[in-house]
Amino acid sequence: TTDLMDNYTVFFGHVLANSFYPGLQRAIGVGSAFESWSPREEDVVYRVLIPMTPPRGHSFHLELDSAEERRGKNFRVRVQLECTCTEEQQAENMLCFLHHPEEELRSNQDPSLLDTLCTKSYLDVEKTARWFYQLVRAIWPALPQSHNWHLKLLPSRRCCQFQVTNGIEIFRIEIQFGVRRGDSDIFVSSQPREAYTQSTTWPETYSVAEMKFFQHIARQAPPDSVHLRCLQFFTRLVLGFGFSTYSMKTIVMHLLNAFPVSQWRRGYLLQRLLDISDYLRLCVLTKHLKHFIVGNQRLPQDIRLPPDVQTARPYNLFHRLA
Repeated sequence: TTDLMDNYTVFFGHVLANSFYPGLQRAIGVGSAFESWSPREEDVVYRVLIPMTPPRGHSFHLELDSAEERRGKNFRVRVQLECTCTEEQQAENMLCFLHHPEEELRSNQDPSLLDTLCTKSYLDVEKTARWFYQLVRAIWPALPQSHNWHLKLLPSRRCCQFQVTNGIEIFRIEIQFGVRRGDSDIFVSSQPREAYTQSTTWPETYSVAEMKFFQHIARQAPPDSVHLRCLQFFTRLVLGFGFSTYSMKTIVMHLLNAFPVSQWRRGYLLQRLLDISDYLRLCVLTKHLKHFIVGNQRLPQDIRLPPDVQTARPYNLFHRLA
């Protein structure tokens, strides 16, 4: 999956180099498959997040859409045209969207991002997803994987899902896209937070920071560490009991932050399973489970958070119980 997405990124760069569509950076693997603990190994979805950057003559501005603590923040991505009346841009034969007549722009230059992937002045998730599907389909024949693998696009409103198969193996891939908050590991992404999310709504996602936390643990953990087995065990155990996989992942992350990695060796398996069970029981009794990333002052230094995320009060993942 990583090789395939790296190849796609190279061709994205070639195709979009002089366009007014968002720039696409290297895909970041997120979620259980890339954290090495998929609860159902026979049904793995490889999720990747592709950071987007504004094209020439444009800038992105994140506007807080909802500050509901219980469910995290929603943003809108406002797209703004920037003046390009400089010698450098003129040397590239680029007309300024702000200061050239509309007739001249229509005749001599491709439309701006505002006219292609936006609704009013805001980047539209669903329009962006349809554009992604067209890119993935168009570029596929040029990739080396296309010689031995078959591509099948799968329907989705807010991301790009497809599977590749060679007749023996099947890999299902989900491409989410997002905009980075400053230089942090927090993004606003196309991933929906509720059953219906407006097309101009970009929820804040912590998946990259969580993936980096698991990488941090993996670098320190002994070879016989059982933290991933414990997580797999509990995510399978609670299926059908109303506890989400994300809730169990959050509990294990809290405990990984509380116990040194040396205490996750095989000899501690029973004690760690009991700790996870006790933690879950306490959270159910108090009807409160703190989000792991938001407001966490004890994260590894290489995980970068925006100041408002770092100092925020962690919201309650068990707010429905409360």
